[in-house]
Amino acid sequence: MPGLLDLLTEDYQSGEALARHLGISRQAVSKEAKRLLAEGFPVEMSREGYRIRPGTPLPHLFHPPGRLGRPYRYLGRVGSTQDVLRAWAEEGAEEGALVLAEVQERGRGRRGRPWESRPGESLTFSLLLRPTLPLSSMGLLPLLAGLALWRAVGVGGIKWPNDLLAPDGRKLAGVLLEAKAEGEEVAYVLLGVGANVDWAPEGAAALREFSPLSRREVLSGFLLHLESLLPLLESPETLLSLYREASYTLGRRVRVQTPKGVVEGVAEAILPDGSLQVEGVRIGAGEVALVSPLRTGESDP
Repeated sequence: MPGLLDLLTEDYQSGEALARHLGISRQAVSKEAKRLLAEGFPVEMSREGYRIRPGTPLPHLFHPPGRLGRPYRYLGRVGSTQDVLRAWAEEGAEEGALVLAEVQERGRGRRGRPWESRPGESLTFSLLLRPTLPLSSMGLLPLLAGLALWRAVGVGGIKWPNDLLAPDGRKLAGVLLEAKAEGEEVAYVLLGVGANVDWAPEGAAALREFSPLSRREVLSGFLLHLESLLPLLESPETLLSLYREASYTLGRRVRVQTPKGVVEGVAEAILPDGSLQVEGVRIGAGEVALVSPLRTGESDP
């Protein structure tokens, strides 16, 4: 039997009509709407009735453009989408499985940093991949994911390896990649994405400042571009050529915090394994800070 969430659309519907469809009272509809709101679902209530916030990827309103994004779990409040998807992957979920949550109580970004978001205004999801890759090729996947996100959003550029920056250098979105290995092979990859669409924490940027894209449109675009780019893991030079075009890092003076200390200098190249070269030093992992300023409009797709 459908619940209230299954009936909501982007147009207001009266409490009377919804009550009739659900076989409950108008008071019960109001109570359920408030419960959903408390759980993080962006239900909007007014004198006109009830609706879901426009752009919300409710399962009956979101239609993945390809094979990625199926099956799909849309949730309200969770610990983190990465943890939910990991449990699902261990149960045998197929490649393309998607978990999206409106509220993450333990949302995290790269290097364990907390990721701030707001229900109905931020986009936080995790996607399951089961690539047939040796562990040695994993370094290219974060770059590919960042490239897919850049293409989906259509503004800004990529700070190595996969932070999406606005044209003025503020952070728009990020990607967290976690993988499980079995021997020398990759069993599965959890690709977590956080994007500031209609809201951003202090110091970051919201996509709405630069583009009218909705959360649902960003999600669809990311899945479509990721699917089209995945075969390039077999053609690293083609992938790296495309990545270089989107880079806000190459040719710029940077400061990188690495496990061995700070490296500062000009970012010279992206190496075949996806690592960054700064003043002749190979960096496989680290936190990049751009020292030289950006030029507005640089690298927009």
